[in-house]
Amino acid sequence: MKVKNKNYSSIWDEKGVVKIIDQTKLPFEFKVLELKTLSDFCNAIKKMKVRGAPLIGVTAAYAVFSLIKNDSPNSYLKKIYSSLLNTRPTAVNLKWALDKTINNIQKNSIKNKKERAYEIARSIRDNDIINCQKIATNGYKIIEEYYKKKKKTVNILTHCNAGWLATVDWGTAISPIFLAHRNGIPIHVWVDETRPRNQGALLTAWELKNEQVPYTIVADNSGGHLMQENKVDLCIVGSDRVVANGDVCNKIGTYLKALSAFENNIPFFVALPTSTIDLNLKHGKNVPIEIRNEKELSTIKIRKNSKIIEGSIYFDKAKVYNPAFDVTPYRYITKLITEKGIINCNKDSIKNLMKL
Repeated sequence: MKVKNKNYSSIWDEKGVVKIIDQTKLPFEFKVLELKTLSDFCNAIKKMKVRGAPLIGVTAAYAVFSLIKNDSPNSYLKKIYSSLLNTRPTAVNLKWALDKTINNIQKNSIKNKKERAYEIARSIRDNDIINCQKIATNGYKIIEEYYKKKKKTVNILTHCNAGWLATVDWGTAISPIFLAHRNGIPIHVWVDETRPRNQGALLTAWELKNEQVPYTIVADNSGGHLMQENKVDLCIVGSDRVVANGDVCNKIGTYLKALSAFENNIPFFVALPTSTIDLNLKHGKNVPIEIRNEKELSTIKIRKNSKIIEGSIYFDKAKVYNPAFDVTPYRYITKLITEKGIINCNKDSIKNLMKL
């Protein structure tokens, strides 16, 4: 996607060196980092320099390639695996990518482990782009249908960041919006600020600005009001994990948006690659919810003149609880938009989809 009219992806490699966009600096500074050590990769994921379930998975696969050698023992591979797996527990793509990579190169027939790891990492990266493009195409059909009925601007509310920064390119929830805009459909996006970390205000709005998609940033608590005022036609969000019965785990606050949409008869769509579906968990209550540092909630970064400064927004020693995700029950979700198609959000539909 575009940054000042130049195309970028969120992660790539140059002559064997893995490079990322440091998302903690956006939108005030565009900084590219090189990841070389296990600590580099773990910190990038844990500190959210890379974030978004699909991108975390791709980063983990690249970490394996970057760190192993042809004679690396299985014990070292296990260390890489456990270190990366422990960085963030909720997004299932992390484990999916590590399993896919580690299990493959541990096979006795694999002699050139590093070369094979690179092939897998590139495959996961390339497939992520392809899958997101397919999600864009499938989701575009929904937006196009609404536009044909309305014959005027389609107003979409989204939450957190599920654009290209959360994947390698294009994104999940935002990819149909990008495509609709490029195809000439008038779009306006209500961008949830998304506390804490403000990924909507800082990242999604920045993406939309670069693609010249009309948007308006709103406080998280504005969503229900906007729906009551008939200013939202549909909601599209991403996901960090969808379990077997269709429950969706996503950035904290998603559940409240889904409740408001359900109450106001507004379609609520979830866009995701099938790698984000976890058939091993039957219900959303089984998803491990990451509890992050309280400073994310009690402090905030601002730009003052040309400097970025951080300050406290609560009184000293205020008690703070910071769950990073919540679970939206399947009954509040209209459809799932995947690279394999658009399906109902229930156990049978998901099971059949995963057989394709």
